[in-house]
Amino acid sequence: MIVAVAGDRLPVVRSRRAPYGRRIVIPLQDNVPTRHVPIVTWSLILVNAVVFVIELSLPGPVLEHAIYHLGLVPARFTDPAWGAQVGLTANSFWPFLTSMFLHGGWLHIIFNMWALWIFGDNVEDRMGHGRYLVFYLLCGIVAAVTMTVVTPSTTVPTIGASGAIAGILGAYFIFYPTAEVIVLLPIFIFPLFFSVPAVVYIGFWFFMQFLTGTLSLMSSSEAAGGIAWWAHVGGFIAGALLCKPFAMRLRHGRHVYPDEYGTVGPWYRK
Repeated sequence: MIVAVAGDRLPVVRSRRAPYGRRIVIPLQDNVPTRHVPIVTWSLILVNAVVFVIELSLPGPVLEHAIYHLGLVPARFTDPAWGAQVGLTANSFWPFLTSMFLHGGWLHIIFNMWALWIFGDNVEDRMGHGRYLVFYLLCGIVAAVTMTVVTPSTTVPTIGASGAIAGILGAYFIFYPTAEVIVLLPIFIFPLFFSVPAVVYIGFWFFMQFLTGTLSLMSSSEAAGGIAWWAHVGGFIAGALLCKPFAMRLRHGRHVYPDEYGTVGPWYRK
């Protein structure tokens, strides 16, 4: 999500946090096996972690300067006069890329990387390493562009990976709609574990992003919780639309085991 974040030595910015909705139904794992080692997914998690450690090591003024110059500030591109006045030039488009590698606190990066860990490996498995990396970055850029188009006057930096992760969810929604996602729902101090089909879990998440995003356009960002919901919407739609062209052709179907049908039928042959 893109949320106003304070603390953890970061300035008050908007940050793309994990794409779960506002309250917390936490995905724990899915039931889709992978055929290949998800090298790119692991590498993306490592790069984000290293960048976050660097953020924590910076003095406050230096970190704030970096957030404003490497994070996405929509008004920097839609109002060049304002940007020039505050020292943000409109002729650098690197923030559309660099903003997705910055995070606004420990929970922020943990939830984002956890979502990438659960859903990214299967999407990478379907696309292949190189295509998956291009797909991830492209979804993040589309999410940032959506944010800029829908909220052009925003002067608060936005950072975080969940625009790109929303694209991963969009691809997962298309590739694995019948997969089961095991989730945790905290009820007071009692954890409730259950599984839901991916099409239900991700579909409901997207519906809430779209609905809340529409409502947020009628109010201030503070009233909407400071979350730029439309970055998630843009990333998700990009992922759902682009995933098929990026997918590899499957030469052989996955082996089907007899117990997947509950009982071994007479049609099964070894």
